[in-house]
Amino acid sequence: MPLTVGTAGHIDHGKTALVEALTGKNTDRLPEEHERGISIDLGYAPLELPDGTSLSVVDVPGHERFVRTMVAGASGIDLFLLVIDAGEGARPQTHEHLAILRLLGIEHGVVALTKADVADEETLELARVEAEELVPGAPVVATSARTDAGLDDLRTELAAVASRVARHESDGPARLHVDRSFTLRGIGTVATGTLWSGTIGDGDELRVEPRGRSVRVRSVQVHDRAVERAEAGQRVAVSLPGVERQELRRGDVLVTPGSFGPSFRLDVVLEPLGEIPPRVMLHHGTAETGARVARAGERFAQLRLSRPVVAARGDRVVLRAGTTVAGGVVLDPAPPRHADEARFEALERGETLVYAPVQVDGEWRWSQDWLDELRAGLERAIDAADPLDPGVPVPAAEWAKAVLPQLGLELRGAKLYRPGSAAELGERAEAAEALAGELGLEPVRVADAKLARFLEEQGRLVRVGNGFAISPEAYEQARAVLVDGITLAQFRDALGVGRKTAQLYLERFDADGVTRRVGDARVLRRR
Repeated sequence: MPLTVGTAGHIDHGKTALVEALTGKNTDRLPEEHERGISIDLGYAPLELPDGTSLSVVDVPGHERFVRTMVAGASGIDLFLLVIDAGEGARPQTHEHLAILRLLGIEHGVVALTKADVADEETLELARVEAEELVPGAPVVATSARTDAGLDDLRTELAAVASRVARHESDGPARLHVDRSFTLRGIGTVATGTLWSGTIGDGDELRVEPRGRSVRVRSVQVHDRAVERAEAGQRVAVSLPGVERQELRRGDVLVTPGSFGPSFRLDVVLEPLGEIPPRVMLHHGTAETGARVARAGERFAQLRLSRPVVAARGDRVVLRAGTTVAGGVVLDPAPPRHADEARFEALERGETLVYAPVQVDGEWRWSQDWLDELRAGLERAIDAADPLDPGVPVPAAEWAKAVLPQLGLELRGAKLYRPGSAAELGERAEAAEALAGELGLEPVRVADAKLARFLEEQGRLVRVGNGFAISPEAYEQARAVLVDGITLAQFRDALGVGRKTAQLYLERFDADGVTRRVGDARVLRRR
C-alpha cells in the first residue's frame, strides 16, 4: 500500500532542494517561488525507494507566515522528513513544525541534516546530537543536495521507517481532502489531494462536502500517471467534468455519497501546548476555519465552527491563535450543542452515544434533540433560499431516507420544501415587469438565469442562446415564417433580423423539435 511523506523544517534549511535531489523534481511551481527563492505553496513529487516502496512526497513551506499551508500539507501524511540545516541547527519553525507533527499523531520519520558538505565535523556532530534530542528514536542522516552525499543512506532509512508505518484502509468509503484545484485545456477542472481512505476510479460518483454537490470522476492520475483506481495513501488528481474551478477550493472534501456529512461542531480530547484562548483557528485536513472553544473540564472541549468541516471520529485537529496552541482528537463529529464532561469520558471509553443517527441492528436511531436541530437548520436554510426555488437539497447521508419522513417537509425531486410552497418573484417582481417591457423580436440579454427560467415556465418569455430571451409573441411570429427547406439566409430575410439573431431562433426551433438541420437548410418535423 502507498504512503505519503511530508517535509518539515525552518525556511531556507533546504527542504525543496533535498526533495529535488531525491526525486529529480523541483516542487516549486509558482513563478513567485522561483523569484523569491522560497516555497509558498505545497509541492508534490513521487519517490521510489530501493526496496520498491513508493512514497508520495509533500513539500511544505517553512516560513512562519505559511504555517497554515504547512498544516494543510502535513494532514494526511504517514511519516515525516524533518530537515535541519547542519550549520544553523534547529530554528523556530523547526520546533513549531515538529510540534504540529506530534499533534497530528505522525510518530515515524527521519531527520535529514542538510548542507553537510559546508559544515565542519564539530558543527555537524553538534547538529546530530541536537536532532537526536529533538526527535528521540528517529534516524538522523547527514546529506548534501549539492553533492548527493548521504542521499542513498536517507532513502534506506526512509524505507526502513516506512516498513513500520501502519497502512491505510482501502475498504472503507473514499475521502480525499482537496488541497488544489485548477483547469486543464481539454480536461476541465482537476482536484488534487491525499486520499485518506477508500479508493477512487474512473466513473465513480462522489460528493463535494461540505458544499453538498454531486460530481462524477472522469479520470484519475497518481503523480501524472493515469491509473484505473487510486488507493488510500496516494497523492491523487481527479478530473471532474461539469465543475467550474471556482466551485472547488482547498478545504473541500471528495467523499463516497452518504459516508461523511458536514460537521458544525466537534467534541475533542485536547492536547494543549499552553493556554488555549476562547477563539482559535481550527485546522482539519486541508480546511481552516474559526472556532469557539467551549471547555468541559481540563481535557475536553467542544469546538463550534464558523464553517463546517468533514470529520470523522479519531481524526486529529490543530488549533492555532497566532502560534500553535493545541491539538485534539475528534471524539464525536456531530455532537449535541453542549459540552458535558461525563459524555466526553464515555466517548473516550469507546461507548456509542446516540445523538446523531447511528445504525443499531440494521435500524437507524437518533435523538429528538438532533432531529429538532436538523429541522431548525433546514427551516433557516429554506428561509434564506431563493424565492424562485424555495427548497433546499436533501441531505446526502445514509440516514436521509429514514429521517426525512419525520421532518414535516415535502420532498420534490432532490429538494425539500415547505408543504404547498410555490415559486414566487418576491423582490424580482419589478425586474420582471421591466424585462417584459424590453422583450420583442430582437433577443435581450437576461443576466438573472433563474428569473429567466421562472418567467419561461410561466409563459412570459422564451429563452434563446446562452442568456438571451425573446417574447412569446416574437417566437410565434418567427415560427410562422418557417417553410420546409428554409436556409438561414432565407429565414433571416423573411423575419427581417440579423444573421446572429436568426441563428438563435433556428437553434431554439431545433431544440424544440420544430425543425431539424439537413445540410444548410432546416426542414420541418412532421408531427
